[in-house]
Amino acid sequence: MAVRQNRGFWAIAATVALLGAMAAPASSAAGQDFRIPVGSKAPTAIAESLDGKPVDLGQWIGKEPILMEFWATWCPNCRQLEPQLLKLQEQYKGKVRFVGVAVSVNQSPALVKRYVEQHSLFGEQLYDRKGFVTDAYEVPATSYVVVIDAKGTVVYTGLGGRQDLAAAIAKAVK
Repeated sequence: MAVRQNRGFWAIAATVALLGAMAAPASSAAGQDFRIPVGSKAPTAIAESLDGKPVDLGQWIGKEPILMEFWATWCPNCRQLEPQLLKLQEQYKGKVRFVGVAVSVNQSPALVKRYVEQHSLFGEQLYDRKGFVTDAYEVPATSYVVVIDAKGTVVYTGLGGRQDLAAAIAKAVK
């Protein structure tokens, strides 16, 4: 069921998936296939910047490696990933594009912008108001990470607060 068609259902499904991910063991460096298959071409979709301007993921996909995290300000697994992401963003600055896609469930661009500033997050921070990106990647829950190589191929997907993102990025930059 599409996010933009039934946000209440998605919120319940995301909560159930989030609770399951919290109880699950840490994912392996090989990644966990949830929705978009590893080896498939990454889809393009349009989200918006935190100031409301449209942003097309197609401007980056197939041109450079990308780590994309679907997150929310209220997500404990996302907070758990933050220190690792910040470290990796410094380590791979100029080599990997980091894209945060804030889901629109119980959020607003202003809330996301405030959180980004307070937590010193950098990289591209987008807001998925209409759920186009979430739908395109068939996102099961927040803390879902997709790593895409420079050819536009999905090389990793994972969910939860304990992911080996350094190993996932290594697959994209080899």
